[in-house]
Amino acid sequence: MRAIMASSAAFYSSYVVVFLSTLLLSGFSVTHHHTSHAQADGIDPLLPLCKSIGGGSRDFGIDFCISALGSDNRSRDDGPNFPVIAIDLLAANATSTGAKIGGLLKTSGGGRDEATRDALVSCQALYGGIVGLLPGCTAQVNDGKFDRAALTFERTASAARECEDAFTEKKVASPLTAEDDAAFKLAKLAVSLLEFLS
Repeated sequence: MRAIMASSAAFYSSYVVVFLSTLLLSGFSVTHHHTSHAQADGIDPLLPLCKSIGGGSRDFGIDFCISALGSDNRSRDDGPNFPVIAIDLLAANATSTGAKIGGLLKTSGGGRDEATRDALVSCQALYGGIVGLLPGCTAQVNDGKFDRAALTFERTASAARECEDAFTEKKVASPLTAEDDAAFKLAKLAVSLLEFLS
């Protein structure tokens, strides 16, 4: 539980494409890799864990838990550090979303309305805050300070919801619904993992 793999910007940018594509295109269902593994062994090794933390959750389901954690090869290691895996997935999501927002703002002059632009600016600040929080959260997890880490994850979940609400309040369509939903669920997944391990 004390080891953590270094994560580079290049890792995040490539990793999040695979991760989000898996979740979005499958409707947050179990990945093909995990389905094949489950067929071979009779049961997915992540299923008991995900049933325990996702079976009664109002924020994410069992399939999301399996898809998210299973998208990282470290979930197959002996004694995987699941909270750190969740942090890395969340960092990948936030980094990618921040880049997407930057791209949308650059093209905002091409017909994008002012209300949408204002919401995007708000979201840019929110996701920038998420990226800034996560390194400290990793340190807290590795030091066994689960209560502090959980608070950070809750702030992250709130930020994702706040981003989505910015578009709702301005009565414009959100181009970040999938990203906000994934960030919220990942943060809540991380909280549940910490509670399970406490």
